[in-house]
Amino acid sequence: MFSIVRSLLLLRLFTCASSIPAVIRVGAIFPKQPIKYNSELAFRYAIHRLNNDKSLLPETIVDYDVEYVSQHNSFETARKVCRLLGAGVQAVFSPADSVLAAHINSICDALDIPNIGRSAHDFSINVYPSKEYVNQAFIDVIRYLNWTRFGILHEREYGIIDLHQISRSVQAEVHMRQVSRGSYLSILNDFKNKEIHNVIIDTSSDGISILLKNILQQQMNEYKYHYFFTSFDLETYDMEDFKYNFVNITSFRLVDIGDVAVKQILKDIENYGHHIFQSPDFSQHSRKSFSLESEPALMFDSVFVFAMGLQTLEQSHILDLYNVTCDAEIPWNGGLSLINYLNAVEWKGLTGPIQFKEGQRIQFKLDLIKLKQHSIVKVGEWTPHGHLNITDPSMFFDSGSMNVTLVVITILETPYVMMHYGKNFTGNERFYGFCVDILETISHEVGFGYILDLVPDRKYGAKDPESGEWNGMVAQLMKYKADLAVGSMTITYARESVIDFTKPFMNLGISILFKVPTSEPTRLFSFMNPLAIEIWIYVLMAYILVSICIYLVGKISPIEWKYINPCDFNNITIGNQFTLSDSFWFTIGTLMQQSPDIYPRAISTRIISSIWGFFSLIIVASYTANLAAFLTTERMINPIENAEDLASQTEISYGTLDSGSTMTFFRDSMIETYKKMWRSMDNKNPSAFTTTYEDGIRRVNQGNYAYLMESTMLDYIVQRDCNLTQIGGLLDTKGYGIATPKGSPWRDKISLAILELQEKGDIQMLYDKWWKNTDETCTRKSPSKQSKANALGLESIGGVFVVLIAGILVAVVVALFEFWLNFRHNHEPKAVPCSDLLPGGKTVPETNERTYIQPKRCFWIEIFEELRYASWCLNKPKRPELNRVCSKCKNTSKPII
Repeated sequence: MFSIVRSLLLLRLFTCASSIPAVIRVGAIFPKQPIKYNSELAFRYAIHRLNNDKSLLPETIVDYDVEYVSQHNSFETARKVCRLLGAGVQAVFSPADSVLAAHINSICDALDIPNIGRSAHDFSINVYPSKEYVNQAFIDVIRYLNWTRFGILHEREYGIIDLHQISRSVQAEVHMRQVSRGSYLSILNDFKNKEIHNVIIDTSSDGISILLKNILQQQMNEYKYHYFFTSFDLETYDMEDFKYNFVNITSFRLVDIGDVAVKQILKDIENYGHHIFQSPDFSQHSRKSFSLESEPALMFDSVFVFAMGLQTLEQSHILDLYNVTCDAEIPWNGGLSLINYLNAVEWKGLTGPIQFKEGQRIQFKLDLIKLKQHSIVKVGEWTPHGHLNITDPSMFFDSGSMNVTLVVITILETPYVMMHYGKNFTGNERFYGFCVDILETISHEVGFGYILDLVPDRKYGAKDPESGEWNGMVAQLMKYKADLAVGSMTITYARESVIDFTKPFMNLGISILFKVPTSEPTRLFSFMNPLAIEIWIYVLMAYILVSICIYLVGKISPIEWKYINPCDFNNITIGNQFTLSDSFWFTIGTLMQQSPDIYPRAISTRIISSIWGFFSLIIVASYTANLAAFLTTERMINPIENAEDLASQTEISYGTLDSGSTMTFFRDSMIETYKKMWRSMDNKNPSAFTTTYEDGIRRVNQGNYAYLMESTMLDYIVQRDCNLTQIGGLLDTKGYGIATPKGSPWRDKISLAILELQEKGDIQMLYDKWWKNTDETCTRKSPSKQSKANALGLESIGGVFVVLIAGILVAVVVALFEFWLNFRHNHEPKAVPCSDLLPGGKTVPETNERTYIQPKRCFWIEIFEELRYASWCLNKPKRPELNRVCSKCKNTSKPII
């Protein structure tokens, strides 16, 4: 090899001067492990390809020198680097080992020799993706997967990601464990006991192989586990035992082995490897098939980045070679120019697009890959500018059929979940209802089987404010004793902080269930309801006042006085038509819309009459307008109208379901009305809370009790029991969701299924099926939907008949009183000549003249006679006067002698 170099140097003396030498010498450091030959093979092939392809450096040959060092021997590493520098190398390619790379870079940095590999010093080019960006890529995936609780396994001297940055950047419960080859099994067992199902594995390739075997040994290869590897070489590991257990394994990759150009380079490296294996220099390596991992690909790209930097430098600078030594410690004056041009390189290599900034790679593409049943497939990609882009969400939210059985807990609640108690029903067939139908539909959409069972304590789940412990279905999910909780379970902040919920499949709020108020009893004088009692009093007072005013004004006004007998000059008298009684009669006649026989003549009395007529018009119109509504509308007596009414009284007790979201709402509310209601419920004895909804409904039907519950359940009950009704509107807004443990992979899958069912209308159809079944709903009278007014009964307008009868009786009594007054005035006996009683004015002789003395009359006989005459002589306008004399005076047709 030295002879070749010597001949090339002699050749340069006879050629024209060039900006870079004809031979550029580089060095490389590789570990001594015999199995780690892929990176060295890629390095050698890259130099070989570069020298054969003259498109980059047509007049320059790149020569190389390789040294091998032990992994933990820093002294040996420094000595080998100094030997390479003494041999005249202008760049050093360092290994992937970060510890050795740090020692190599410190020497190169002191002598201004470019170091290409995995370092972060001034005179270094880090072809590996920037650690800051890699961290962000992993953080984006964790957020996308919604991990709220996960573990991290990492080795002491290995790490692609910054563990502390990740733990600070995500809102999750993170469990970090430093592992070694002998501790994998115990730490995995610890994660299994703590129900940590999501794990980030940041270990070396050797550690990954051992870890995969330990995962199988611990039987942690089920669907609920998700392993996120930081290695970029997941496709190189044997995953045959994991493909058919539905375990989730995710990772990034730098090299797309499916790319045509990559496949061709891989084939060329294998052919080149077969050739050099026959060389004595490679006798230490066993002949194995080459796999293009990320480190060999990065080494290949490093060589071409160096070549492109030399090509750019050749166009504007002259590179002077100078052999530096560690002993002299004199830096190379051309190193700064070369490192600047290497920083400016932009290229697309095996590991994707390459671009640098201050020696750090800022342009690259990471493919997100995931294990499927038969292979590892790409599901997305991450770039520093575009960040995470998931191209196949179905790999994380698979809607296909899977042989997975989930444990689902529920609670009996009509109509959400109900149970058949017959002996013929077993397993999931025991349950039916709205939520059971939704669960069955979602299981087909997402692809899982399930075992449905009741929660042991028959509670939804609430946090004890004293002990801080949860109960009910929430506790079962927190302890990972169930995979799902299905039922009328409300999504609340407190529950969401300890478990996860899917998208709500039903929206609702808290409302008040109360017994239908009794109808207001129909009163006999209901016709007086259109006007308040004070209005009736004011109308009566106005009637009296106007009547007196008309009487007084009529007496004062001279126009209202007129002559009674204007032609009788001997007896001239004047009179006034507005006597006190006639004034009252005129006023009442106007009010009753009648035409009295009295007509005002003076302007003053006409003004009063007009104003009274306008007043009567308004009163009668208002009365008539309200009369129909009051007589035809059934009025209810509602003791409460809303939550404020309920809180401000003490006669009606109220409560809610124990350990439910409604109870939590009132307990934690900061609204004064609800705080007052909570204090009342909490201090009630006996307890205002119920263990089931059925118990609360029973107490409402017993009366004098209001039950606070979710509006959907209330709607179901009200439609089936016409004795119950909803009071007021909703006190809050919330939703029902399916609950899962924290970080469950099923949450997002089921959420997508719920959104799809809502868009297709399937959930609404299920709601109509269970809520609006006409066979079960009762017929409720709705005044707003009545086609005609209700017929009025005697109980509604019977008071009018009472007034009529009372008026008739009063009139009869007054008539009797008038008759009695007249009778009392004329009851004294009088001597009447018989001649005065003869008809036709006939007379009797004086000798025979007699005097008739009227007998003393009886009042009741007179009444009887009047009634008899009224019944016999209905059509006679006059009554005969002789009906009142004796029988001797009646027959006077012949003259008396």
